[in-house]
Amino acid sequence: MFEDRSYKRTFYSAPQSVTSLVAAFLEPAITVITFLLANVYLDEPITRAELTLCLLVFALTFPGRNRFRENMIAAGVDILSSWVMLIGILALCGYATRSLGYFEEEALYSWILITPVLQWIAVWLGQKVVRYQAARPEARRTAVVVGAGALGVKVARALLDSEDHGVDFVGYFDDRTDDRVQEVASKQRLGGLKDVADYIRAHGIREVFITLPLGSQPRIVELLEQVQGTTASLFFVPDVFGISIIQGRLQDMNGVPVVGICETPFTGTNELAKRVSDVVLASIIIVLISPLLLALAIGVKLSSPGPVIFKQRRNGLDGEEIIVYKFRSMTAQDNGPVVRQATKGDPRITPFGAFIRRTSLDELPQFFNVLQGRMSIVGPRPHAVAHNEEYRRLIKAYMVRHKVKPGITGWAQVNGHRGETDTIEKMQARVEYDLEYLRNWSIGLDLQIIVRTIRLVFFDRNAY
Repeated sequence: MFEDRSYKRTFYSAPQSVTSLVAAFLEPAITVITFLLANVYLDEPITRAELTLCLLVFALTFPGRNRFRENMIAAGVDILSSWVMLIGILALCGYATRSLGYFEEEALYSWILITPVLQWIAVWLGQKVVRYQAARPEARRTAVVVGAGALGVKVARALLDSEDHGVDFVGYFDDRTDDRVQEVASKQRLGGLKDVADYIRAHGIREVFITLPLGSQPRIVELLEQVQGTTASLFFVPDVFGISIIQGRLQDMNGVPVVGICETPFTGTNELAKRVSDVVLASIIIVLISPLLLALAIGVKLSSPGPVIFKQRRNGLDGEEIIVYKFRSMTAQDNGPVVRQATKGDPRITPFGAFIRRTSLDELPQFFNVLQGRMSIVGPRPHAVAHNEEYRRLIKAYMVRHKVKPGITGWAQVNGHRGETDTIEKMQARVEYDLEYLRNWSIGLDLQIIVRTIRLVFFDRNAY
């Protein structure tokens, strides 16, 4: 039914936070800004020569390094040595092109002396911010290791060394009880492989590192099928200490290579691009449709007794509960442990409600959810909490769709899976499209989905 593109994502890049993105841009930005400010302070004009030097410096210093996790003395030495090398390269280029005379000497000397000091101070402040953020209880992530052998112990030690980066190691899972299990690990054994998924759900574990040998492939497959029913991020740790990795895109966690096998596509620059596009588009749309929102609110209020906005509990990013806004289209407001889906000719739907559901106008208040950061414009559609509890047990990898924020519209909806899902097969097809979206996300795909959604608003009749 779908082209299997999962092999293209076998080796995920390391999860990159916004902090890593800031760290990468930090030194190039400080270098350029300091040069410009030095010229401004000395009343020197910013000419084409200065702008050309800024572009050259930015290119030579980007991509920068994430020094927020380095020792401050080592970071200072590295900053200074890198700066001396950069200045040497620029001096040679200036001498070879006879362009040094285009720049004011006092501005150059001030820039050369001040820049590394500001870079070191910025790294020091960045480390303080990172540690403060990691110390917050809501920012910490719990992790378990599956496999209590030598490799599992190495991963656990790496996690323990990363405690000040927001990771708390909890313990091991392993079926083995013989001498293949390390003595230090046996004291922290939490159970066997069959216990992993239940433990994750019961204790809110965020990350799972699988260190089982490749000879345990059937057990790994069975474990993955169970754990994919949770929202934990999964990482397979290959035993590659005896070989050289050439093309693999691995996470280096204190010297331990980790392969992500189930992770959100929205990390680093992708995360920033997704959030910026959501905020910009949602803000513009809300301004443009504000008269329509007012008219719809009046229509809902006059159509039947009850509130204008219907609030329903849904599962959002990482399965956390969120409140989703919609214009009320029914006389009933199911929001409990049992939620009955709307069907064709449903008597609960008001006449005005039928119109706004058919045209998807009832979804418009969700743009405020986007501004709040609970949802994205494009992503897997959020289902009622009661439906999630049902389908997570029936559909393989159902909860993986919660590795991203839910969307107002999605890849499944523009491919015909909009409206009622009255059979398991229909819901499974919707989930397949959601997973395909996660594998192939791009800003271009988001724009394509938005355009196709606008067309469906006027021509689709598959919703009621």
